[in-house]
Amino acid sequence: MASLLPQVKSKLFISSGRSSMHQLDGAYKSLLHGRSLDFEDLRRYETGDQVRDIDWRASARLGNLVVKRTRATRAQTVLFVVDTGRTMAALAEDGAPKQELSILAMGALGYLTVRHGDDVGLVSGDADRVRRMQTGSSEAALEHMLRTIETTTAAATAPGSVDDLLDFVARTIAQRMIVVVIADEDPLTERTEQLIRRLRLQHDLLWITVADADVVLAHRSASVRSDVVSGWRVPDFVNGDAEVLAELTELREQAEDHRREFFKRWEIDHTVLRNQDYAVGEILQMLNRRSRARS
Repeated sequence: MASLLPQVKSKLFISSGRSSMHQLDGAYKSLLHGRSLDFEDLRRYETGDQVRDIDWRASARLGNLVVKRTRATRAQTVLFVVDTGRTMAALAEDGAPKQELSILAMGALGYLTVRHGDDVGLVSGDADRVRRMQTGSSEAALEHMLRTIETTTAAATAPGSVDDLLDFVARTIAQRMIVVVIADEDPLTERTEQLIRRLRLQHDLLWITVADADVVLAHRSASVRSDVVSGWRVPDFVNGDAEVLAELTELREQAEDHRREFFKRWEIDHTVLRNQDYAVGEILQMLNRRSRARS
């Protein structure tokens, strides 16, 4: 069975370019706003470094821009809350299972976490069961978590339940953490919003939505799509039906607009992943938006 983390790293470097890893590292540091740090040394300024890290006195003395490097006095925990219900085995917009986007998202952010010596944790599950794994700070621990997401999603028979996941975190985790939720694009219910508001007060919260493939195709096709939970097959005659497509698009846009406005109102960093080719870039943009908002 092939390891998952090397595949994530490959996509991470291909998407960002090895020269852009400094931008990813700088964006990751924005997650650690307010963390206790000790001065370690100076190094030459590189593209992607935060302006606030520049040591202006040392730069003037040396004749080149240099930034301060710091050593954390305590480890930060990034807790991933991942929907592994049967619904995450459905197709994403790029035609691959949505669980692959979940693994890529957690793998990319998790790799940055352990790369910086911080702890990574996982809460995952569906409507039947929620599980929490012990935190770790190694690539081996992260690989085990990614493998858990893959195997539990493949074996799941119950649909996802983001409410159960959020309720579990709210009830059982008192220590303040950076919580990254990776979930389906189901519309936010009143209960979901209530739980999000509670977690927003307890933790530093980020949200990644994994988008579904279009249920109805924009063109006539003999290809048949079906619901992964119920097995209900979408009639092929609706493919290419302009009226049906317009109605589905309107409903989807309404849900997306509501989600976006809700997260904006509560100052929760959010992005939507639709395609593996662009996922790393979307995550980087989310972190950069967070960095600019806090600089």
